[in-house]
This record gives sequence, structure tokens and C-alpha cells, in this order.
Amino acid sequence: MPAPLPPLGLLLDVDGPIASPITRTIATPSILADLITLAAGHVPIAFITGRSADFIREQVVDPLVEAGLPETFRMYGVCEKGAVWFPIGPDGMGDVIVDQSVALPASVIDDVRQLVVDSFAAEMFFDETKQAMISVEQRTDVSHADFLARQSAFNDAAFALMVNHGLGVRLDDRRSPDESGQIPFRLDPTIISTDIESVTLDKDHAAKRALAHFSKSGPLPRLWRSMGDSRSDYRMADHLHEAGYDVSHVDVRPSDGILDRPYPVIVIGDQIHDEAGATFLRYWVKKLALPA
Repeated sequence: MPAPLPPLGLLLDVDGPIASPITRTIATPSILADLITLAAGHVPIAFITGRSADFIREQVVDPLVEAGLPETFRMYGVCEKGAVWFPIGPDGMGDVIVDQSVALPASVIDDVRQLVVDSFAAEMFFDETKQAMISVEQRTDVSHADFLARQSAFNDAAFALMVNHGLGVRLDDRRSPDESGQIPFRLDPTIISTDIESVTLDKDHAAKRALAHFSKSGPLPRLWRSMGDSRSDYRMADHLHEAGYDVSHVDVRPSDGILDRPYPVIVIGDQIHDEAGATFLRYWVKKLALPA
């Protein structure tokens, strides 16, 4: 007997809609419960994030396992914007695969780490869990204002460091090609970090990988929702729309500007971040009449 067509599919950013950008944890208990209920209701769920596999294991997957995942469900993780991926089962994360072709040179990683130690350690830290990209993040004991006051200086220093290594790099409107005229890397500032990454990595690339994984285990739903807190998260819905699916994107930080897209963009009233994420997940548990 063929597997039933799932009623819905979810592509979820983690920082913001699922994990609090303040505590960097799942601070709203209903989020875990509703993710489990939706998974048990045959909804394929992919976490599409710039975070590392270690972060997702500790802050998302392990709490889901502890809360009691069902025996059969479809869940997947794509980390570092498409450079790292893994299945998620009842016992937790499966084998983690890293695309080393997009990783930064070890010498650059070492020099950025030292740059943070020498000049920026009071406001930020070097994320040692990343496997393909570099992330330098706001310390949780530092105010957001203090981090932002130093982020631009870090970005400038990191940009210069990349240029000194002979790597092509861009930051906003700044461009510095390598000796072959190429720009394979970019600096991507966020509200709590600056990422240094391959320009081939992005949420549409990650979404494509997640759908390819789900297609191996059964039919794909026609109806999808993506959810995130940054403008780059719209790329998840971009991919779904271009692939012909019925999709809407949930923006949990619309104050940054709602993008004009050919599909609906949903805002959860005046709620933002994981408060909005919790409301969205609970809405679908009720709409699909799933036992909570």
C-alpha cells in the first residue's frame, strides 16, 4: 500500500523561530511538543540553518529525543547553509556529512580565531563547532548594543584578513576578487554573528538538499511552509515556489523588511522570534486536527 500524501511540509530556520536568539535554546516548551506532534502526523520537517551540527544536536535534536520522538517520522537537518547534513531518527542524529569542497583554508580559520582572541574577545567568540564555514558570534553575557558597536570593526578586519590571504571576498557592496578574478567567499553579518562562507552556500541550496532527502522516503506534500527571521530565509520558499509547490513563508522578524515575493508572506501579528514560531506550530497542530 503506498504511503499517504503528507498534509504539509516544513522547512524551519532554527535561530529565531525555534530557538531564542537571546538564550540560544528552545525556551518555549510547546515548540518541542508541537514539532513531535507534527512529525507523528506525517509532516516532513527539515531544520535549515547556519548553525553547526553540534549546536543542532545539543539544542534541538537531543531535547526532541528526550521529549519522545515517534518511531516513524521524516526529519532532516541541513546546517551551515547547506555545507553539512544528516538524517534525524528516533535515537537522534545519524551520520553527519560535510562538504569539504566549500570549506575555508585552515590557515584562514586559525587567523580569524586569533583575530577574535587578540581584538574582539570582550564582545564575541569564535564558534569552534563549525566544520565548513567560520562564525564569530555575540557572547551571551554581552549586550546586543555592545556587540553591534564592535561588529563593523570585526567585519572590516576579517575582510582585510581574507584579502591578505589572497582569497576573493565580498562584504555588502565591497568586492575584492582573487588573482583569477573570482570571489568565492563572502562575509554575512547577522543580528548575533558574522559568518564567513562560500558564496555557493545559502538556504535555497539547503532546501533543495532537504527535499531530495525526503523524496527518497515517500511522497512529498504539495503544501509547504518555510519560516525564518532573516531575509536570506526567504530563499527556502523561493526554491519551493520555483519547484512548483504551494508555499508561503513565515517571517518572524518582519521589522527588517518584508520582501516582495510571488507567494504569500505570513506575519504572526505583533509576535516575533520563537514566540511567533510557537504560535505558528500550534496553529498547524490544530488545523490538521492532530492529537496534541
